[in-house]
Amino acid sequence: MSSPSKRRDMDVMKLMMSDYTVEPINDGINEFNVEFHGPKESPYEGGVWKVRVELPDAYPYKSPSIGFVNKIFHPNVDELSGSVCLDVINQSWSPMFDLLNVFEVFLPQLLLYPNPSDPLNGDAASLMMKDKAQYEQKVKEYCERYAKKEHMDNTLTDDSDVEVSDNEGFSDGRSDSDDEVAGRADP
Repeated sequence: MSSPSKRRDMDVMKLMMSDYTVEPINDGINEFNVEFHGPKESPYEGGVWKVRVELPDAYPYKSPSIGFVNKIFHPNVDELSGSVCLDVINQSWSPMFDLLNVFEVFLPQLLLYPNPSDPLNGDAASLMMKDKAQYEQKVKEYCERYAKKEHMDNTLTDDSDVEVSDNEGFSDGRSDSDDEVAGRADP
């Protein structure tokens, strides 16, 4: 079996060679942003998000930390922090998964099948349960306002508005709490 650092390098390289735009942060391989497009045939179609990824030293044995940098309206994504509530990343991560799984399967599934009964964004969850058409309209409004390619051009290269603290922002499933949040730095 290869070492975690070789696997990390291989997974990041595989992501970079795919159709995703990957931008390293601080010239390292442990932190980077990925351009993520909303899934087709969903209210998120046409949206483009910058997703921040932090890889722990023990990756792939420990899950990556994942968070949306630009705003998204979704029951399982905290609107202010971008934290993501996703069991497969926080609770049931396996070294069999790689970064392509995160961007080709896990995040698209999260957007296609929100879980309003386990929300990080109570407003989105409530609206989705009460009036799905109005929820989908608000999702589309957020896509227009915060998740267009021109927003990505500005945010992929400019992290001056993003601050990361050593103690907050990202959770990678290693906390002692039962919280299922994988987050990001506050903009």
